[in-house]
Amino acid sequence: MRGFSLALLPLSLLVSISEASKSYNVTVGKGGQLKFDPETLTASVGDTITYQFFARVSYTRSHRLESVRTNPRMKQNHAVAQSSFNEPCQPLAGGVFSGFTPNLSPDVASPTTFTITVNDTKPIWIYCPQTNGDHCQKGMVHSINAPSSGNTFEAYKSKAATAPTSKSPADGLPVGGLRLLSVEVGAEGKLTFTPNNITELPGTVVRYNFNPKNHSVVQSSFNDPCHPLDKGFTSGFIPTAVSPSGAHFDIVVPDTKPIWFYCAQTTGNHCQTGMVGSINAPAAGNTLEAFIELAKKAGPSTIPPQAPLGGILSVNGTIITSLDGNQLKPGQGLDKGTITDIPPPGGNMSSYVWNTAGGGQPDSYNWATGISDNATSFLQLLEFLDNILLTALIEGHAALSEGGKWHNIYPKTIVDTIGTLSAQALVHRATATDSLQHYGKPLVGTCTYTIPSDNVDQWLESTLHILLLETGVMIDVIALSAATDSWLVPALATQIGAKARMTAVVNMMQNHIAAAAPREAMVPSQLAWSYASQHWASNCQGQIANVGVDKAWPKLEVVSANGLGSTTRTGSVTFKLEGGWTSSNPGGLWIAWIGAWGTLRFTPVAADGSANVPTELYGHVWAVLVNKGEGKVRDLVGITVAGLELVWVSQP
Repeated sequence: MRGFSLALLPLSLLVSISEASKSYNVTVGKGGQLKFDPETLTASVGDTITYQFFARVSYTRSHRLESVRTNPRMKQNHAVAQSSFNEPCQPLAGGVFSGFTPNLSPDVASPTTFTITVNDTKPIWIYCPQTNGDHCQKGMVHSINAPSSGNTFEAYKSKAATAPTSKSPADGLPVGGLRLLSVEVGAEGKLTFTPNNITELPGTVVRYNFNPKNHSVVQSSFNDPCHPLDKGFTSGFIPTAVSPSGAHFDIVVPDTKPIWFYCAQTTGNHCQTGMVGSINAPAAGNTLEAFIELAKKAGPSTIPPQAPLGGILSVNGTIITSLDGNQLKPGQGLDKGTITDIPPPGGNMSSYVWNTAGGGQPDSYNWATGISDNATSFLQLLEFLDNILLTALIEGHAALSEGGKWHNIYPKTIVDTIGTLSAQALVHRATATDSLQHYGKPLVGTCTYTIPSDNVDQWLESTLHILLLETGVMIDVIALSAATDSWLVPALATQIGAKARMTAVVNMMQNHIAAAAPREAMVPSQLAWSYASQHWASNCQGQIANVGVDKAWPKLEVVSANGLGSTTRTGSVTFKLEGGWTSSNPGGLWIAWIGAWGTLRFTPVAADGSANVPTELYGHVWAVLVNKGEGKVRDLVGITVAGLELVWVSQP
């Protein structure tokens, strides 16, 4: 046999990242009924519909699944096929087809599902093409986005009742969607694959879901079980501690030839104990039972030295292209432990981070012979901010991924993008940690980082604040470092584009325009350190970034934002004024509005805390409460009373 081409893997189309897609489940023949449930759906572009298959009760449970392969309609199993409205029960050219899906139970869903993505809002007409019992003609039809008048679902169902004998695509293979068979690896602590005797169509994706403790999936030949097949697939060893673990290995069934696989774990002799499986094994001769008997007599299990091969390994939605060996290591995932795992200078990120981020550290930072005290402080501040950003992105990615509290709120493409941004943030932080270690300067101490995330909207807002704050600081640091530490300029400037793309993704997840202003805002490093320390960091130990201020300024709290007439623009903002602020500043208080670079405006603060928003500002702007109504951005450090705070003004 041979390895698999992943070019055959069915993939859903990308959807707009400004909208959250929904996922729907439709049961097919549940309870022995000739029925799709629900029969009709209204779905939006980007939504997915997953069909779960059940058996029609017309046979005894003693029938073996192998007989379905020779007569797929014998047990009245079901399929999903697309037709036109005018020709129900007949396949539409270029339409979707799931392939017939065997199941022995009318009550327990088959491990095989079929998922389609809605690409437009035109009506989609679906039927079951099973001819044994005339399923379509007896009302086993379904619609997506059927109109409420004219060509309605009821009209389609009525047409189906008098339709000619049902047909399905001649090759019987799935098309237009993802046919997915899920296999549990080591479920409930048992040394088994569930199911282990698989009959599947070419084009089906077989997904191995890893359960505790440390298992693998490796392809072998029939005659040499427990040993890898040349050019076969392997997941590598995937240690897990929880279930579901979020770790999957996907292969594609290329044809109808038998496929044999095993777990290569030698502790406990998993393969020899029966932890083996097959896809499309024959019903006689080289059966799964015969393969199990051969495995009992096999020598010690082996596994290829590198993984994954021949399939796609993913952890919490992030694809891992290399394990740097054949075992997933703890540091290869995106978790909070990554924040404290800082490699030494010259030590590259793991291949997992490298591949997820799209690259790693540069070959050379072009370090100078020395580093100024200011640059040291700036790098420590950036490391501090990167640690906060990493906490936000990694926690958010986990919550958005399968098994997380926000799973299915956003499409998988967005979840994967957050994983990519997390890995890129790790690469960005290396600019600070590599450089500080190179010059023998201390890294910042550990802190407790707390990102407000009671719900996904709060997490998005927090993440956006962090991104815009760090971007603003980088602009300030680049400008101040150019004369004394010029090597630092390209090292930081080349990160700003990636940071801006991160911000755009978050903006669109919030349903805001991706780029609401032509430039980024510059934020003085002292104000940035103060804001971050007040909002996200506590219990800091060891080295802190020495940015020239002894303590953080008070928080500036927004009480309300008021619209400007009938427009969507924010006309004024009311801030909470603490008791001593007004009396301590008899000359008055102002809000300094830091907009796109080169834009700084001042408006007076009324007794009730309200201040008008300058009409020439767009997007997010930083508000600082100051005791003087003029100056430049860096002058704000000397006149600040409270703040920063981020305010959404308007989009163009």
